[in-house]
Amino acid sequence: MKKSAYIFPGQGSQFKGMGKQLFELFPEITSKADAILGYSIRELCVEDPYNKLSQTDYTQPAIFVVSVLSYLKHLSEGASLPDYFAGHSLGEYTALFAAGVFDFETGLKLVQKRGALMNAASGGGMAAIIQLERAGIDSVIEKHQLKSIDIANFNAPKQTVIAGPLDELNRAKKYFEDAGATFIQLNVSAPFHSRYMEPARVEFAKFIEKFDFNSPKVPVISNVYASPYLASASDIKATLAKQITSPVRWVETIWYLMRVGVSDSFKELGPGEVLTKLVKTIAREGIPANFSIDIEEAVKPIQGADTRNVTKPTVPNLPITAETLGSTAFKRAYGVKLAYIAGSMYMGIASKEMVVRMGRAGYLGFFGTGGLSLSKVEASIEYIKRELSNGQAFGMNLLFEPEDPEFELETVALFQKHNITAVEASAFMQITPALVLYRLKGLSLLPSGEIAEKHKIIAKVSRPEVAKAFLEPSPAKIVEQLLQQRQITPLQAQLGQKLPVATDLCIEADSGGHTDMAVMATLLPTIVRLRDRICAEQKYEKLVRVGAAGGIGTPEAAAAAFLLGADFILTGSINQCTQEAGTSDLVKDMLQKINVQDTDYAPAGDMFEIGAKVQVMKRGVFFPARANKLYELWKNYESIDEINEKDRNLIQEKYFKRSFEQVYADVEKYYHSKAPEELAKAKDNPKHKMALIFKTYFATGTRAAIEGDENNRVNFQVQCGPALGAFNQWVAGTELEDWRNRHVDQIAEKIMHGAAALLNERFAQFVKSAEKKETMRASASSSEMR
Repeated sequence: MKKSAYIFPGQGSQFKGMGKQLFELFPEITSKADAILGYSIRELCVEDPYNKLSQTDYTQPAIFVVSVLSYLKHLSEGASLPDYFAGHSLGEYTALFAAGVFDFETGLKLVQKRGALMNAASGGGMAAIIQLERAGIDSVIEKHQLKSIDIANFNAPKQTVIAGPLDELNRAKKYFEDAGATFIQLNVSAPFHSRYMEPARVEFAKFIEKFDFNSPKVPVISNVYASPYLASASDIKATLAKQITSPVRWVETIWYLMRVGVSDSFKELGPGEVLTKLVKTIAREGIPANFSIDIEEAVKPIQGADTRNVTKPTVPNLPITAETLGSTAFKRAYGVKLAYIAGSMYMGIASKEMVVRMGRAGYLGFFGTGGLSLSKVEASIEYIKRELSNGQAFGMNLLFEPEDPEFELETVALFQKHNITAVEASAFMQITPALVLYRLKGLSLLPSGEIAEKHKIIAKVSRPEVAKAFLEPSPAKIVEQLLQQRQITPLQAQLGQKLPVATDLCIEADSGGHTDMAVMATLLPTIVRLRDRICAEQKYEKLVRVGAAGGIGTPEAAAAAFLLGADFILTGSINQCTQEAGTSDLVKDMLQKINVQDTDYAPAGDMFEIGAKVQVMKRGVFFPARANKLYELWKNYESIDEINEKDRNLIQEKYFKRSFEQVYADVEKYYHSKAPEELAKAKDNPKHKMALIFKTYFATGTRAAIEGDENNRVNFQVQCGPALGAFNQWVAGTELEDWRNRHVDQIAEKIMHGAAALLNERFAQFVKSAEKKETMRASASSSEMR
């Protein structure tokens, strides 16, 4: 069915005399505009006696008013609502007004503030690059290390605007001209739609919270995402603020509208015909074969993301891409390009450099806090925040500390101090006060009545009962405790009962580190069904997203996870054999050589007594065999003295390379200040003393591996799953065979693009097979009739 779209222009479309007939048709709205702005809007637009129409703080309100009046005039002439609205930069505000998101007065106040903030910005400029496609522009920027240049507008396939410092633009001019482009410096006061507008974005984000928004009555395509706005007021506000520092994806916006059925039914409303000409240029070039849209959003754009019970239509010629895999709501919530996470690995193996590399690429990475002191964690947070721009995603790991719950709370206090808005909760067997405090402390009520969720928790789970705990509201007993301690407000306690503990679950199949040896194909659908049931029972406004981890090291594994319903994927083992991983070169050399069978299970040092398991590398080391022997001895004997002399000597000489007395002396030093009650317990309980001694082997093995201690190589504890073996086989014979050429962001892209290509190939095969069977059936039927 043929569909229509109304489009609204942005800055640059203004001209003296615009709207002359419109002000007389709508005197009431004109008067409202005069009252809000403090000057005559008609005089500015029609006469411009003081030459202010070209000044950003005057231009933007003027274009908004004229565009609104043009739209209202069009409706008054009998026109009906279109199927879609879109606007170029500033024009998006007119589109949102037309869709009923806010009234005229609110829209004008927002535009007035936006214009003032953008007009106050300085320190850079913009330039148009003509006759060079996107790939060519990216190539010039990368080749000549123009790292200070941002893409500001994708106006047409061969018409792009860049932004940045003036000296860098001047340097770039020659490079672009050498590449065959026409380079035109624009007469603007600042580098709009770039990272340099961050102060304006921050200020505008605060300002916009004063206003109430409605859900759009007609889908509005956003400049930031080139896809429809979600329904929630908080999402709309966040996207409008983000628009100030993000490129205007106009080409993709028109491709999107063309893909959903808008062909020649574009109607531009507002001053000039700039957009009409751009649309014709874009349509003439056609939609590239590799462009796709999110089916989920194409079905029901203003219902929000993650709607599971909507019948998906068959949409032809929509190739899957890396960008369309997974949940759109997830990508928007974390401000990332791909539904992909580089997960945390303890002791800073998921290093600050790894997190920064992911964040700069527009992806999400979590720093591995496990086993580190709070001072080291804080230093890493400060480093990451220095290296990343505002808005670039990152998160921190929060590890379950059953023996030291106070440390969990101290870690959360540190996260709150540094405004950490995303944590990956790992190895939790139950909901703890630290989790609830972090979650509830980030809750507030917006003027619209929506709950603002500042703190996001991605909970890694491998058991349904643990998933259930994270899917339910915070335990009342813990909430009451935090209330009595005045760590949360009564409002936060009340809001917390309307939300699950976790914003996202990540099911963890058999993986490196802590594992329950679950199978993804069994676990993921089970947790998705559990999620659906609990979210329905609790009547949550948003579905908890469910991602997948464990065994993902190839495009095939990633594709399988998405086919099973994963909203995102998380990788771990494959990332510790990269340039950015915080472990020794010796360990990376060893990991580079493993295959899928070169891992084994060993007791978890931090949960030794309860029998929890971790998966570790076994090739070239004795650690898994020795760790399992220690656990069996602890389980079967009540004290070290009961163990036979041969085993005692073996452990002291080969495992520890020192006596039990020397090992316990170090144990006493460690626990004397950290947990003296453990020493008191060991004094009265020889079995507990044995556990404390044996657990030292695990810590020593980890430290030796990270430091690359060649003399202790056979005792290395390297937590790793078979995904890395699969990855090694996949990249064998390529540049990535050598870990020195591996980078976490490039691995993310390679896996996601590979998964998309694989799914396209498989689906094409299915269609071809079905068509062949249908042809054969028709042929057989025809033969019978004869």
